[in-house]
Amino acid sequence: MIEGHGDDIYRYGGKVKYNFSSNICASACLGEVMQYLANLPELPGSYPEPYPASLEAKIAEMEDVAPENVMVTNGATEAIYLVAHAMTGSVSAIVSPTFSEYEDACRLYHHTVRHVNCLSALPADADVIWLCNPNNPTGKVTPISELRSLVAQNPGRLCVIDQAYADYTLCRVLDAREAVNSGNVILLGSFTKRYSVPGLRVGYAIGNARLLDIVRACRMPWSVSNIAISAAHFLMSMGGRAASIDAGALHIEALRLSDALRDAGIEVADTDCNFILCRLPGSRSACELKEWLVDNHGMLIRDASNFHGLGAQHFRVAVQSPEADDLLVNAIKEWM
Repeated sequence: MIEGHGDDIYRYGGKVKYNFSSNICASACLGEVMQYLANLPELPGSYPEPYPASLEAKIAEMEDVAPENVMVTNGATEAIYLVAHAMTGSVSAIVSPTFSEYEDACRLYHHTVRHVNCLSALPADADVIWLCNPNNPTGKVTPISELRSLVAQNPGRLCVIDQAYADYTLCRVLDAREAVNSGNVILLGSFTKRYSVPGLRVGYAIGNARLLDIVRACRMPWSVSNIAISAAHFLMSMGGRAASIDAGALHIEALRLSDALRDAGIEVADTDCNFILCRLPGSRSACELKEWLVDNHGMLIRDASNFHGLGAQHFRVAVQSPEADDLLVNAIKEWM
């Protein structure tokens, strides 16, 4: 298990004023859902549904699939570990650099892990293919034509496609019905990203019922709390008022911030989302930059050196307001 994910703001007490380390939309207003939960004091005093069928049915309705095609989990991360458990001992190909939990889950369940840097390099013996799309930490989206080719050309392999960041891009991604009809795809989704509620821990998997039944056999009861289930129902009932992500505006700001960082001497990868993978020049350390920014400016970035395939110079930032982004660029210039 790696040490150090993004948004480790808990390590710094009240020192952080600007959180660039989290990819979640910073402008979300959670007042309504908090008020809703405050009016339900009985929730902690009773067990939740052993398996959250009511929420699965609601998500199925939203995604235009059958309830048996949806499995709700304690965050998308639980779904990752459940899939790895169900496929114990497999050969897993992970398109990297990417979210570390795929590898951690696979190793926990005795997979042979093979890292590849593109879909064209998939090993012939892979049983499971793990793809984050949009990808964390690069922000890149695999074109829909390549996704469809991947699925069609690998009927005997399980394709796990994590679309937790799908709401943060204007690029087309695989839809739920395509995943269900394919028979070899499990799509992962996240309320964390859509509604900016990482503390609730609500995620879900969508796929062919036969596939999901294999994964369901590995899950424990009551893994999703009463509070999380109730809040998720309420957030979905709010519609667009809850999911306040303007992917187009965020991407425009990401492109502007990318240009400003390049002008400051930082190598910046292209992105299709609201977050950006950066590389410091020479032998400079992203870890040192991170600590300096917190201590001197109250700014938190994501040290990306622990992603497989990246180095000590890599860091990731997610756009905030234009004013905050300009402050970040000026602070990095000062450090350099």
